[in-house]
Amino acid sequence: MAKSRMALRAKKREEYLEKIINFFKESEDVLRTNSNEISFPITDEEGNEDFIQIVVKIPTGSRDGEPYDGYAKAEEYALKIKLKEEKAKEAKIAKEKKIARDKQKREEKKRIREQERAKAEA
Repeated sequence: MAKSRMALRAKKREEYLEKIINFFKESEDVLRTNSNEISFPITDEEGNEDFIQIVVKIPTGSRDGEPYDGYAKAEEYALKIKLKEEKAKEAKIAKEKKIARDKQKREEKKRIREQERAKAEA
């Protein structure tokens, strides 16, 4: 009897989750926290404790029947990162221009104050 697609996916998910557990088991205290996830404790350079959580899933796609496409998702993510970097560059340029404008305004105000002082002293 043929297995259902869901059962086949669950078996593959379990297979890869076991590979990940075996990979981290040597160096980490791996905890199974759900049927498709593991966690393990970590500490940062200041000794703060946290957990890394790894979730293994096999996405099936959208509800409208569109199958999941990892390649398309990767391209979307790369585009998103590129747009974010461009936006950050634009913001940096705008900030530098504003700093220059503000500096020029302060210098102009300083020059005017000094001229007014010179008139008042004369």
